Amino acid sequence: MSIITLTTDYGLKDHFVGALKGKIISEYPDAQIIDISHYIDPFNISEASYLLSAAYNSFPKGSVHIIGVDIERNKENQHLAIQWDDHFFICADNGILSMLIQKKIPQKMVTINIHDRALPDATDMDVFIKVACHIAKGGLLNVIGKEISEIKSVTELQAVVDVDTIKGNIIYIDSFGNAVSNITKKMFLDVSKNRPYEIRFKNKTIKTILSRYSDIAAAEKYPIKYYEGLNLAVFNEAGFLEIAIFRSNSATVGSASTLLGLGYRDVLSIHFT
Repeated sequence: MSIITLTTDYGLKDHFVGALKGKIISEYPDAQIIDISHYIDPFNISEASYLLSAAYNSFPKGSVHIIGVDIERNKENQHLAIQWDDHFFICADNGILSMLIQKKIPQKMVTINIHDRALPDATDMDVFIKVACHIAKGGLLNVIGKEISEIKSVTELQAVVDVDTIKGNIIYIDSFGNAVSNITKKMFLDVSKNRPYEIRFKNKTIKTILSRYSDIAAAEKYPIKYYEGLNLAVFNEAGFLEIAIFRSNSATVGSASTLLGLGYRDVLSIHFT
């Protein structure tokens, strides 16, 4: 059974996600469909890129990932199918895969060219479904597209690395209100060289990146509850620097988003001495 994952900005109020799954099953009844997220902020390719980067490697090799964010085909955005790290990604050429491409060279990339074979009223997502099912059944990329060597990269919200600083942005606020940046653990290790450092944002500073959230409760004489509401920094399981509030809860102790005022695009930096 082949896995097809879905990442969209459709939400769940409307019929779109249900209809999408119905079309996949109609095309390929043996497909196993798994949702990554349908709550991407509309057209927010940075957020979609982060979530996909964090989630894709939890799936078996050969999984097919449909990315339904800003997918309308036009003179600037073509449709892509990419084999990367033994996974397959179907999306628009809008820079949404930049975060992945930075980590490893793609195995194969094609611009999808089967649109003239689709029904006259076929949507962009209908084309994605056709391509996803073709790949899930073992079909080759060359059958549905023309091979290319480059795709668009996102020019905004890219972390900037210097000898003594790393400057980045908040690219995602999770359901706990934690603020995820585009600064990776690899960037930090490449620059730090075991030097002291300080994270700066919103006129606040943090001088230690913890291994786990609960490491903030280091002193034995205080119970863990004593530390609730304190701000901290960790590299999350996806390897990105995250600013959090220990045991955050927007209804009680608050969160990094509400208490620290961190939001999408906000700047933070790491300074080494």
